[in-house]
Amino acid sequence: MNKAQLVEAIADKMGGRQQAAEAVDAVLDAVVRAVVSGDRVSVTGFGSFEKVDRPARYARNPQTGERVRVKKTSVPRFRAGQGFKDLVSGSKKLPKNDVAVKKAPKGSLTGGASATVKKAAAKKATTKAAAAKKTTAAKKTTAKKTATATAAKKATAKKATAKKATGAAKTAAAKKTTAKKATAKKAPAKKATATKAPAKKSTARKTTAKKATARKR
Repeated sequence: MNKAQLVEAIADKMGGRQQAAEAVDAVLDAVVRAVVSGDRVSVTGFGSFEKVDRPARYARNPQTGERVRVKKTSVPRFRAGQGFKDLVSGSKKLPKNDVAVKKAPKGSLTGGASATVKKAAAKKATTKAAAAKKTTAAKKTTAKKTATATAAKKATAKKATAKKATGAAKTAAAKKTTAKKATAKKAPAKKATATKAPAKKSTARKTTAKKATARKR
């Protein structure tokens, strides 16, 4: 039985071929999406679908017998339920006026369209929330680093300005001290000149006295 035949088989129960085709597509799509995302789809009495990881291994080419390395991969696996096994083995008979697989009790169906959609939506929401938290944390960290760097630059600039002001003050003080020393050194020279001035007057007096003596003679 292929998919088209399966649709025809349930068309009368679903109210038409179109409805049956949509139901089959919805069920298969839900099962595939759930298994791909890593969920296990279990239908009581029928079986379970799950994803199985196979590690890297060596195998042999059936045509050449050559040993070939097979990469790590994931494959889908179906395990038939006990009710399905019993019907196939013949230990139980197929019901004539009832479905072969009874309706699963509440909580036993872990797959299905609605469950898959809800799980996918929850995963997307969790992923978005985690991404938003990471982005916010990264922005806060960047802002803190920027603020710290700015504060460090301002502190460095203030220190440099203070150093320049101190250097200028020291230079001015040094210049004043040098000027005072120079003034102090020049002051004795003026005193010496002032002291020597009377000597010139005494010489002038001697010259006048000599002239007066000469005239008397």
